[in-house]
Amino acid sequence: MTSLLLRSVFLGASALGLAVSLFAQTPVIPQLQFPAPSPASTIKQRVGITDVEVTYARPSAKGREVFGGLVPYGEVWRTGANNATKVTFSTDVKINGSPVPAGTYEIFTIPGKTEWTLIVHKNMSQWGSYAYDVANDVARATAAPVALAHPVESLTITFNDLRDDSATLNLAWERVGVTFHLEVDTKGMLVPQIEAAMAAEGDKKPYFQAAMFYFENDLDLNKAIAWMNTGLAAQPNAFWMHYRKGLILAKMGDKDGARAAANQSLELAEKQKGSLREEYLRLNRALLASLD
Repeated sequence: MTSLLLRSVFLGASALGLAVSLFAQTPVIPQLQFPAPSPASTIKQRVGITDVEVTYARPSAKGREVFGGLVPYGEVWRTGANNATKVTFSTDVKINGSPVPAGTYEIFTIPGKTEWTLIVHKNMSQWGSYAYDVANDVARATAAPVALAHPVESLTITFNDLRDDSATLNLAWERVGVTFHLEVDTKGMLVPQIEAAMAAEGDKKPYFQAAMFYFENDLDLNKAIAWMNTGLAAQPNAFWMHYRKGLILAKMGDKDGARAAANQSLELAEKQKGSLREEYLRLNRALLASLD
């Protein structure tokens, strides 16, 4: 019995050793990463105080005819590859005048030879456009495509023409470009916040920024100059503020006051060094010349 038991233990250990040896000799296959045919991309852009984010996959032409070929005319397209393209707006916006509430959506398009339709669609997290349902459309906008001077190999979505209250949303691929107009109500959102901040207790207020926002957006210039003066009282050597005070006064029609502000900025800028000095000497001289 003892001999049999020892033999069994020996055979078991031998089998285990063989298994371990075979396992040790089995090659471990590494986890491979292959390049995506249509790499994922995310573009973020702030328009005024609205954050916009687009997530899409970027197919490439690779010598193929794109529109009218790879992407048929007159059919709903995912506006990219793989998952439907997504867009997120942090506030309410308008696209070509059509209102879109804040939120995350899918973007589809219907390419055409003379007209494109952009579709803002409820976020269904769908693959492609195979489950597209017109009942889930939130807004539509149309635009005429233009021929690009230079080919764009990979689908590209960009924002351009940035203003406090608008931007353009641009699609480009192969030799076709399409532009849609994006509007945000920055003044409607920000003015009540500015007014509340400036009326609050305390002296740490955004005097300079508030003054410039009112100046640049054609709002109450009397408030703008009052805020700029208060800011300058705390920073009397701020030559950049004196220059912008001159801009506000010039816009108000007070040429004498604008000249005095520009000359004050010039005097202070003369004491600076390097490119900053040269920049403000140039800016103030241009302002003075415009007042003659």
